[in-house]
Amino acid sequence: MESSEEDDEYPFIESITPQSKIDSVHQSLTEKGIRKLCCELMDLKDAVENMCGDMRTKYLAFLRISEEAVEMEHELVELRKHISSQGILVQDLMAGVCREMDDWNRSPGDVHDAEVEEDPLPNEVTDPKSEFLEKIDLLLAEHKVDEALEVMDAEERSSPDLKGSVEMSSYKSAFMERKAVLEDQLLKIAKQPSICVAELKHALIGLIRIGKGPSAHQLLLKFYATSLRRRIEAFLPSCSTCPNTFPATLSKLVFSNISVAAKESAAMFGDDDNPAYSNKVVQWAEREVEYLVRLVKENASPSETSSALRAASICLQDCLNYCKVLEPQGLFLSKLFLVLFRPYVEEVLELNFRRARRVIFDLTETDEGLESSSDFVIILSEFAIASDTMMTDCSIRFMLIVQDILEQLTHLVVLHFGESVLTRILQLYDKYIDFLIKALPGHSDEDGLPELQDHTVLARAETDSEQLALLGAAFTILDELLPRSLVKVWKLQIENGGGEGESSAALNSSAAPELKEWKRHMVQAFDKLRNYFCLQFVLSFIYSREGLTRLDALIYLTETPDDLHLPSLPFQALFSKLQQLAIIAGDVLLGKEKLQKILLARLTETVIIWLSNEQEFWSAFEDESNPLQSSGLQQLILDMNFTVEIARFAGYPFKVVQNHASVVINRAINIFSERGINPQSSLPKTEWFTEAAKSAINRLLMGSEDASEPEEYECEEEEEEDNDHIVLPEMDEDSDSEDTSSLSTVDSFESFASASMADLESPSFTDSES
Repeated sequence: MESSEEDDEYPFIESITPQSKIDSVHQSLTEKGIRKLCCELMDLKDAVENMCGDMRTKYLAFLRISEEAVEMEHELVELRKHISSQGILVQDLMAGVCREMDDWNRSPGDVHDAEVEEDPLPNEVTDPKSEFLEKIDLLLAEHKVDEALEVMDAEERSSPDLKGSVEMSSYKSAFMERKAVLEDQLLKIAKQPSICVAELKHALIGLIRIGKGPSAHQLLLKFYATSLRRRIEAFLPSCSTCPNTFPATLSKLVFSNISVAAKESAAMFGDDDNPAYSNKVVQWAEREVEYLVRLVKENASPSETSSALRAASICLQDCLNYCKVLEPQGLFLSKLFLVLFRPYVEEVLELNFRRARRVIFDLTETDEGLESSSDFVIILSEFAIASDTMMTDCSIRFMLIVQDILEQLTHLVVLHFGESVLTRILQLYDKYIDFLIKALPGHSDEDGLPELQDHTVLARAETDSEQLALLGAAFTILDELLPRSLVKVWKLQIENGGGEGESSAALNSSAAPELKEWKRHMVQAFDKLRNYFCLQFVLSFIYSREGLTRLDALIYLTETPDDLHLPSLPFQALFSKLQQLAIIAGDVLLGKEKLQKILLARLTETVIIWLSNEQEFWSAFEDESNPLQSSGLQQLILDMNFTVEIARFAGYPFKVVQNHASVVINRAINIFSERGINPQSSLPKTEWFTEAAKSAINRLLMGSEDASEPEEYECEEEEEEDNDHIVLPEMDEDSDSEDTSSLSTVDSFESFASASMADLESPSFTDSES
């Protein structure tokens, strides 16, 4: 009862298919599909194998048939020769039989008639011209070229029918036909791909003897061109293994081939006696040079790599040397080669210097080819202690990449492209200076400096030591490292050219002016960095952080000078600031006394130039609402003399500072005179100002309490023992002469009329005359 109730309650259970059955059905269907697919794949595999086997069998059959066809062709040629020789034998046999039959049939009484009558067949056979033509035919059929040439040459000299002035006869026409056949056979011999030089010369001599000199000359040049192509094709696959030196091998192959061809042409055709042949050799040689240039361009490394520059330098060096060797043979190819190769060298130089800009200014760029163990790294790394290491790394990269480029150049590249190389180094150094200027404080787009939008300065040089380190690195590159590298290259140029008379004279006369002009522009590029540093330093001294000027005309309008006759407080602060900067410069620019003197002299001069050009300062004196006092004029003159004495005392070139101070004093005297103050009656003598300025320096050095600085002009304090002594570079008395300065007299704040830039010139470039 219970089971029946369950059946009634779940009547659908019997219609459910078990999962195991479903799995077995699907599994069987899948297996069948896979088996069927495998069978089809196996059938396809068998079909492919059968097809490959058939193709292989047919290919072998094709090769066998081709070989049999070639053999058959040779057999046909031999058969033609055999038939020709057999025909000649049959003709000889017929002539002999006819002759014997005639003798046998001739009777004694008919002797006289036989002598009178003409028998055409025997006369035709015994004709010497016919015999000669038959002999030539036989020799040509047997390809006995030398014998045929000798026989035809002898016949042409001896037979009057073959002279050039004789009208064309049947015999001469037949002779010329056989001569054309001989020419064809000689041409076939000369055009064989596997012919050796001796066989070629033999065939060409034969062509010359039969009057086909132009064809022979063309075949000679074609032979050497073809042999050169074969050797180059065999060499080209190995170019990638020697990217620096493969042009040397190529140039040797090409120019040696040209030399041999020219010698053979002169020996066989007498080029001196026949200009047409020599002109063809020159034209052919020019085409070969064009081919060489194209090969070098196609197989060289990418143009921006140092390998490409080295390959181009070696190619130019070797090719010009080979061109010089070929000149005695009448081949002047130097100008053509330079015209063809110059654009490629210029392109390689340009792309290498573009790579240099990326390596220098993109600090994330790396170049594994640069040697980090160079002496430049040791010298420039000294500035990393006082500055940002990234900026020092930029300077190191500059010298390493420039040195790497210079090392790839040969002396003939320097001779022909030296000016271009110097120009690109100058452009690179100028961008390097702009890059350093961006690291100085106060830089903005209003400064008129070229923007380096694609370069990012990681950190600014905020402290004096960091800024001086940037100046020191740039100056070291300009004054020491670059001249040292360049002089090596230019000396190499002069030494290697010494054995070549005119070339050596040209090098000695042109190298020095070229470097002098380059040096002058390099110094001007460094001036931008130095002048910008001086500008920012002086402005930071004159203006407070709030933008107020510390060097105000009110100092001379309201303040009363004390009895100690000290300079005004801003100039006392200037003296202290220059002392501190001199101490820092002595540490950061150790061994760079020349740069220290020029920088500190320029700073002193810049203050006076700023004062001379500050119209707001002079407007206060010219304003009649502001009362003037003679004591104010006296204080201003004392400040100017004090500034001059600072430069004199520290050993700076002070003459230019003195000249600018005189301009300021004269302008002030003129304004005060126009306002009714007589300088002659109210001012002490000139000697008084000089002595007062010297006395003020002594008091400041002694640390007088009356000369102490107020807080608003306070500079960073150094240790007490340093305050007792001024730490400034000493200078010889000779430096006081005006020759040590080339300051500009233009009243422009941008000019930064400065100490002599002759002090910056590297002694490496000094002429013996100077």
